[in-house]
Amino acid sequence: MSRERESDVDLALLGRRIKQVQYRNHRTMEAALRPLDVSLVQWDALRAIDRLPGASGHVLAQATFQSDQAWGTLATRLVDRGLVQRSAGVGRRVAHDLTDAGRELLSAGAAVTERVLPELFAAIGDRDRAALLALLDLLTTDEVDLPPAPAPIA
Repeated sequence: MSRERESDVDLALLGRRIKQVQYRNHRTMEAALRPLDVSLVQWDALRAIDRLPGASGHVLAQATFQSDQAWGTLATRLVDRGLVQRSAGVGRRVAHDLTDAGRELLSAGAAVTERVLPELFAAIGDRDRAALLALLDLLTTDEVDLPPAPAPIA
């Protein structure tokens, strides 16, 4: 793929289009998850805990693009709903895990996204989706990878 000169592309417009796509995704997913009584932010938190069981709040905040303080508030709400449990981790770290109810809601949300995401990306075919993903990967290659989930303490 040839690189275009910077002057050929309005970078501000490009950034705006990326934000518009993200906003459309957020609105659509929020509406689709509403019947499950879960917001997209809450469901994303459940996905992060599922991917990183036993992870600290700090790691989960990073995984969900939130501040530590925002994560703490969100996690408290999820604990209060019986979706997440906290336990003592290594040192002062608090570990987060899904409850059975959290796993059930995660599964129900996954069924919703399997239905909704193809509709969101229906305007572009598989080849263009792969190309878009590859281009977005290029823009995020310098992102710090999240650490693996901590090993359970025996």
